[in-house]
Amino acid sequence: MKITIGKTAYPGRKIQENVTINISTGRNSNSQLDFKTAIVYPTLINSHDHMIGNWYPKAGTHRPYINSHIWVEDMKQTESVLERNKIWVNDGSFDLMKGEAPLLALIGAYKNIFSGCTVVQDHGPNQTIKYYDLFPINILRNYRQCHSLTLGNWWGGLTPNEEWKLTKLKEPFIIHLGEGFDEVTRNEFSKLMEMGLLQPNTIIVHGVSLTKQEIRQCADAGSTLCWCPSSNFYLLDKTLDIETCLEYGLNVILGTDSSLSGSINLFDEIHTAHQKFPHISMMKIFEMVTVNAEKALFLPESERSSHIHSESILIMDSLDDDPYLNLTKVKSMNIKLMLYKGKPIYGDAELLDSFSIDQAQYSNFTVDERHKFVIGDPMKLNNQIDAKLGYHKHLPYFPF
Repeated sequence: MKITIGKTAYPGRKIQENVTINISTGRNSNSQLDFKTAIVYPTLINSHDHMIGNWYPKAGTHRPYINSHIWVEDMKQTESVLERNKIWVNDGSFDLMKGEAPLLALIGAYKNIFSGCTVVQDHGPNQTIKYYDLFPINILRNYRQCHSLTLGNWWGGLTPNEEWKLTKLKEPFIIHLGEGFDEVTRNEFSKLMEMGLLQPNTIIVHGVSLTKQEIRQCADAGSTLCWCPSSNFYLLDKTLDIETCLEYGLNVILGTDSSLSGSINLFDEIHTAHQKFPHISMMKIFEMVTVNAEKALFLPESERSSHIHSESILIMDSLDDDPYLNLTKVKSMNIKLMLYKGKPIYGDAELLDSFSIDQAQYSNFTVDERHKFVIGDPMKLNNQIDAKLGYHKHLPYFPF
């Protein structure tokens, strides 16, 4: 199948016009789709989410907090989390194949699908292969983690040093760190250094308390910083020193965090980053959700969509002549077609007939008089939640 696109936006490449892309999974090799007024991007990467935490509204009654560890305890008694607990309560094992945890994880996956993501880092204890096989997109399975140095691996896993050793420097080691501005969070970085855990494969999530010198040390070590501005501003009323991160060439990636504290989806996170820091070029922010994340997450070539010949593509309505500023204006409904390794995941309903797929795997809905298809059936998932609650639950990352 040949797909003609009005503009392309790929990191490290000039914007091109009237480009033809070849996709191997069309109904026949001579078929053609025309998107001459649209923009094609690589599919996006959400580098920090908590899939089972994607409930709404946000939780937190004593904001701003001096650190997130206080919020972790506070949010457990909020109305939002107590409502979520009617669906699933963790028994302490953090086994996400138990009870209704897969239901919550799947709605978290759709939060990401509806914002153009085909790779998501679900930060929690490593799960069995059956968990990762639940999803139609790549929920990263090759990583090691620790919740934080202050709270330890209270949600499951080994000690920080044991977890890092298991990476063998071939996959990321991910840890919340410096999510606050008190003495407790300010001391976490020095502890990380003392433990020998500032490594090229270390991903520090949040890093709000990091000083300029500590940011330089991260850059010198080849580590990565995962920036979650929406969550930071909601919980702490401030975020990390992003300007210094970019000045020192630190690898920065972008994440939504869960919707209990963070953004509705990655489109919303991109918009927040641009709105709060308009002086940072949108090209830089685009790199945070593409090539920077590919590097930090050790994605194999088959999962890297940032090259022009990838069959993981995101075709969007053009709402701005600048393809990068366009990402600050689009919503879920503006995704015309999203493919993951050539397989249609989400898009305009009339396009599905162009692909050699089992249409029984898909469902349809209408938003603003625009007919859409999506793999699986998120409306059925929403109905299952409604049945358990006894009333309709509106989840704002669902466009229907």
